[in-house]
Amino acid sequence: MFQKSTSFWPSLYLLSLAIPVPLVIPSTLNVSASTGVLTSQSQTGVHKANAYIARNVGGALAKELQGRPVVVDIYASWCSKCKNIAPTLSQLKQQYQGKAHFIVFDVTNKTKVRESEVRAKKLGLGDFLAKNKSQTGSVTIISPSNGKILGEYRNNTNLSDYTSVLNSAISQR
Repeated sequence: MFQKSTSFWPSLYLLSLAIPVPLVIPSTLNVSASTGVLTSQSQTGVHKANAYIARNVGGALAKELQGRPVVVDIYASWCSKCKNIAPTLSQLKQQYQGKAHFIVFDVTNKTKVRESEVRAKKLGLGDFLAKNKSQTGSVTIISPSNGKILGEYRNNTNLSDYTSVLNSAISQR
């Protein structure tokens, strides 16, 4: 009545090989401002990964942020990546004092998260923080006029990566 198919089992085996595997993004994440390509840096060099990265935070930011690029740091006191990039961010703040806005969203605990969410909403970054609050150790550079993400980094201590994006943004004003 039913015929045995000898091609069924090999087909099932081949189908099992096509199961999607989630993309694992290394701890050092960079998105090129010019190309939008997601890359990661490691001791062995730069690795490119195909991944969708939202390139806009949802529109223009608050009036108080207009006129200068906005550098957003997602921070937690317990985060080793945050501690790693702290000296670089300190240098960046000194170098671009008065030329860029620096915002730190502290997500150390529930109270700090709520405070950061209120502040983010006021600044036009509510959706951005909601999507990124688990990405401690990340720094995002945003154009305040249109909310475009100019650069996005995770656990990146290379000062020149930040300065090249900021210098470009400042020169285009």
